Amino acid sequence: MHELSIAVAVVEQVEEAVREQGRAVSSLTLRIGELAGVVPEALDFSFGLATEGTALAGARLLIETVDARGRCEGCGREAPTGMPPVLWCAGCGAPLTLLGGRELEIVRVTLADGPPDTDGPATAVPYGTGATDPAGTGAMGPDDTGAIGPDGKDADDGPRPVPSGRPVRDEETSHVPHR
Repeated sequence: MHELSIAVAVVEQVEEAVREQGRAVSSLTLRIGELAGVVPEALDFSFGLATEGTALAGARLLIETVDARGRCEGCGREAPTGMPPVLWCAGCGAPLTLLGGRELEIVRVTLADGPPDTDGPATAVPYGTGATDPAGTGAMGPDDTGAIGPDGKDADDGPRPVPSGRPVRDEETSHVPHR
């Protein structure tokens, strides 16, 4: 089950990224393409094992799935490839160039406001920003730090402050039940 090695690698990367924050992780969002060869349920199970005794212990794993898509080299038509993938055009029979569906990316890390093992409110931080909030406003986005996301572009939609006393509810879709 290679999902365990993926979960361990993700936990190590996130722990390294949040080490200086001194805060626990309340949720982690991954973007996984349908052709990445990852079984979401197996990854969720492995994530629970890999996080034991870390700053991610008890964190929720959220998964955004990406459909596989291809573009025809002959007619330019874009279409889903399906699973297993069909890599030729249904219209003209020319080969398709794969546009997406192989992703395996850390998208967002949501930090609790306290050190690990506390139940404080949480603030979302796009992965890779290393963002801090010296003013205490909750504005920890890429505009404050000039941060670059894991895809090499500006981090997409910034932080999502979570009101205190309410459960964290992420708006992302997932095949894996939320913890």
